[in-house]
Amino acid sequence: MNKIELNNISVSYIVGDFSAIGLKDIIIQRLKKTYIPKEFVAVNNVTFSIEKGDLLGIIGANGAGKSTLLKVISGIMRPTEGTMHIEGNIASLLELGSGFDGALTVKENTFLRGAMLGYTRDFMNATYEAILDFSELREFEDRLFSQLSSGMKSRLAFSIACLVKPDILILDEVLSVGDGAFRKKSENKMMEIIKGGSTTILVSHSISQIRRMANKVLWLEKGKQMGFGNTKEICDQYEAFLAKK
Repeated sequence: MNKIELNNISVSYIVGDFSAIGLKDIIIQRLKKTYIPKEFVAVNNVTFSIEKGDLLGIIGANGAGKSTLLKVISGIMRPTEGTMHIEGNIASLLELGSGFDGALTVKENTFLRGAMLGYTRDFMNATYEAILDFSELREFEDRLFSQLSSGMKSRLAFSIACLVKPDILILDEVLSVGDGAFRKKSENKMMEIIKGGSTTILVSHSISQIRRMANKVLWLEKGKQMGFGNTKEICDQYEAFLAKK
């Protein structure tokens, strides 16, 4: 059975410099029915499904709609059109600093993030030591989060998301941060998660990383779905497209 299924999902925004028009003028134009809002379509008619244990890689240039689509799947945004079905609890890393409080310690933030993901205090007590060890932050557990480097913050965020064993894990460029050794360890952990049955979505600009890890790929270009399917086939098409630009 599909863990994630999207049918004709679109997301659009009303854009424009309203400060240059003014609220009064907008109201007048609306009353006269002369106001024409400008619409930007960030995601345009995307359809795909993935099953338990799949790792879906999402590729495309900046502005392709990748992060917007992840926010829809994570429940942060509602689609303008289309329907979707999500089965299971989701842990998402869309912005590494989100969900953390700079005035709290590493330990306090770990339990805070766990609570935000819906896990009990007992579960986090049992998992905390493993999170600390994997993130390599044991000597910093009483340090304020605001005092950590960006690499340390990313290690903590990734470790919490992975070690709490979600049904669905969503990662936006997080495997590209940190040093080489931690990136390798992160990839190994990802493969372990997949073998354990979790469903994963990974956005990455590294095609070699997508080729290594993903078994399915979604290619977006300016919000439109250019391809979905076998990793090698879609990545080959994408690289051929880039070579022609």
